[in-house]
Amino acid sequence: MPIQTGPCDPWELDLCCQLPEDLDQEVIDKWARVASQTLWRLSGMRWGPCPVTVRPCRRACAESSPVSFQAGVGTGPWVPYIGTDGVWRNASLCGCKSSCSCGELCELDLPGPVYDVVEVNEGGQILTPGLEYRVDAPGKLVRLGGPCWQKCQDMAAPPGDPNTLTVTYRWGLPLDESAIAAVSELTCQLILACLPAGTRGCGECRLPGNVTRVVRRGVEIEMADPTVIFSEGRTGLPLVDLWLNTVNPDGLTSPSRVYSVDYRRPRVTTWP
Repeated sequence: MPIQTGPCDPWELDLCCQLPEDLDQEVIDKWARVASQTLWRLSGMRWGPCPVTVRPCRRACAESSPVSFQAGVGTGPWVPYIGTDGVWRNASLCGCKSSCSCGELCELDLPGPVYDVVEVNEGGQILTPGLEYRVDAPGKLVRLGGPCWQKCQDMAAPPGDPNTLTVTYRWGLPLDESAIAAVSELTCQLILACLPAGTRGCGECRLPGNVTRVVRRGVEIEMADPTVIFSEGRTGLPLVDLWLNTVNPDGLTSPSRVYSVDYRRPRVTTWP
C-alpha cells in the first residue's frame, strides 16, 4: 500500500449543534476534514473505504503448500528436507491444495480489509463478480472457472494490455452510525471554538481548554487537565471518546500487520 497520511475523503456528517445560519459551508467543510483526519489517526487508521488499484502476482503453488510424502509418487516438484536423523532427503509435493479444499484453489492476496471490488481487469477483459471471481476473508480474491490467475505479468505494460492483471478495490472498515456521530460532535465543537466573541453559539464549545481550576465567590471548581486528556489520545467529548474507547481501546496508532519474508505484496503505481 502507498503511504497514507489521512482518510481518503471527509467522513459523513450529521450535525446536531446550534451554528450561525450565515456560516459559510467552506468553514464546515474545513473543520469536517480536520475532525475526520483527527479521528482517523486516533482510531488506528483503519477506516475507509479507500480506492486502490494493484497489480498482484500469484504465489507459486510450491511456495505455500504443505509438504506431504509419498513413496516415489508426486505431482509437484521435489523439495529437500532434513529428516529427524539429520539426513537430507527429497520429498515430493502431492498436489497443490488449500486448506479445507480437496483441490487447488486459485487465489490472490489483497491487502485489506477489503470493502468491495470495483473491477478486475485481466488482459483487457473485465471479469464478472460471482461468476469469475469472489472475495473470501481475509482479502482472498478467488478465481472461479476459467484459467487460474497468472503467476507473473508484464509490469511495464499499461493496464488492459495482454499479459496484465489489475484489481481495483476499496479497502478499509465502513463508517457506521457511531462513527458519524463522533465526527459530527468533534466538527461542531471545532467550529464553535473558532467563532468570534459575541457570535450566537460562541461559548458553547465543550473542548477542554487550558484552565484546570476556577475559584469564584468562595466556590472552587476543579476541571480535568487537558494535557492529560490529549496525551491519552482522547478529546474530552463524550460521544467521541465513547467511540474511541469502543473501536480502539488499546490506543493503536496504526493497523496491525503480520510481515513475512515469503509474501510478495502487490505492486501499486503511485505516480503519475
